[in-house]
Amino acid sequence: MTKGAPPDMDNLKKPKDTLPSERRRSLAIGLLKAREAVMSHFRPILADHDVTEQQWRVLRALSEAGQLDATEVAEKAFILAPSLTRMLRSLEERGLITREKDETDGRRVLLALAPAGQAVIDAVMPDSRRVYADIDARFGAKRVDALLDMLEELAALKLDGRTGGEE
Repeated sequence: MTKGAPPDMDNLKKPKDTLPSERRRSLAIGLLKAREAVMSHFRPILADHDVTEQQWRVLRALSEAGQLDATEVAEKAFILAPSLTRMLRSLEERGLITREKDETDGRRVLLALAPAGQAVIDAVMPDSRRVYADIDARFGAKRVDALLDMLEELAALKLDGRTGGEE
């Protein structure tokens, strides 16, 4: 641009669809917003039963699968191993889970839901089902199913072995 010439207006006013990719909406932020919107319905229920979100995921994983080792629990509950170790100790101290050695592999410890843990599951599930029914009614059951399918497909992209930044 020469001195005194008007700026090139074509370059200053780009349509929204041609903005650089750095300015597009963030998938990571969108997923976090959606998670917070959903979890805002569940947190009070869990708090009423003195269970954190992560503890609930562990109890639910054990309820659905039966006995699991710590690695399997971490994978199913999507919790990092160091956090899980402390959490398992707390859940065991509260009598919500049990630990026992695997009879076929003495190095492996199997975790299971204790009767008190099953009681927490039984107490939370009716309220949890009501929240899911409300979400289905407001968002649409078919849309929820389609969203879950798409999220599973998106999560599977991690399997290609590449890592990257947050977005």
